[in-house]
Amino acid sequence: MSLFNSGLINHPAKVISRREVLKAIPTVGLTAGLLEGSSNSEGRTKISIDGDMFLINGRPTYAGRNYRGMKVEGLLMNSRMVNGIFDDMNPSTRSIWNYPDTGKWDPERNTREFVSAMPAWRKHGLLSFTINLQGGRPQNYPGEQPWYNSAFDDNGALRKTYLRRAARILKEADILGMAPILGCFYFGQDLRLRNEAAVIRGLEEAAAWVGESGHRNVLLEVNNECDHDYHHAILHPDRVHELIDRAKSLRWRGERLLVGTSFGGGTIPPEDVVAASDFVLLHGNGIHDPAAIAGMVDQVRRLPSYRHKPILFTEDQACNFDQPNNNMLAAARSYASWGFLDVGENNYRDGYQSPPVNWGINTTPKQGFFRLVQEMTGS
Repeated sequence: MSLFNSGLINHPAKVISRREVLKAIPTVGLTAGLLEGSSNSEGRTKISIDGDMFLINGRPTYAGRNYRGMKVEGLLMNSRMVNGIFDDMNPSTRSIWNYPDTGKWDPERNTREFVSAMPAWRKHGLLSFTINLQGGRPQNYPGEQPWYNSAFDDNGALRKTYLRRAARILKEADILGMAPILGCFYFGQDLRLRNEAAVIRGLEEAAAWVGESGHRNVLLEVNNECDHDYHHAILHPDRVHELIDRAKSLRWRGERLLVGTSFGGGTIPPEDVVAASDFVLLHGNGIHDPAAIAGMVDQVRRLPSYRHKPILFTEDQACNFDQPNNNMLAAARSYASWGFLDVGENNYRDGYQSPPVNWGINTTPKQGFFRLVQEMTGS
């Protein structure tokens, strides 16, 4: 039973009414923060889907654009920027992320610099990026994650500090005509939620926060790489479609969010996930042959459950952008969108993943990616 179909949400200790949930979900982010300065309470930018094309405000993205004989119109070029609202609530690890110029970690500065960099990304033709309410891998680590980075408390309620930061990013994206992918859960951090009821509550509160805000430029990703080591069974590949369906069942003014989830590099999602998803998310990590990228797209399209919907890569470490054949071009030739996972040239530290992040276009991989996006999209 979903939050808005029932009017109630189940909590391990008590039942909270819909009004209480929406009151707790940060009106500071919904009205005072999220839409402040916008003349349109419904938001300026709306993402939609027509067959296998993405549309923004009713027009295909990159309208009319072709590049080297390949169709670019309708694609959604993106980058993985999941730690744009990152924080660490573990005092034992918080100092890992200190800014070298101040000797302190500052989550507000991180988001402020993220927002300041967004216009340059958009100028180069980037229309989407992934941020995540539980972040993503902030360094090349083995084993468990001792840091505590989660927009959800242990019962699944949303933390206002995280949402204020996310609100600034979504507001700027709305102004710039961008369509972010908002991820909810990340393996290694999902265990911060107490139980399955908390996971469900977290998903529904996150969807409600976006839906009630009036923003229609957000795609929802239930969890990143659901085939990794998630603590809660409902986030595993054989059940994650339940959460996709649950998120899709929620309505605001007769509309809903577009929803999907992702799997690890090279993995083809199972039939039930493809059937439930509005768009098919793929990861190309570990794939060094561009032909294999095209092969993944072809495999998805051959699935009996696939029905003419967009396919997009949102994570791929390949960065040989100066080569005439690379993973990004191979995806586009197969009419699939592509997203860059920038782990940097120095073990994450100078990429887009590890705080303190330089969100500018300041390294060779970043420059190569944005140069090719600009060429492909004609921006």
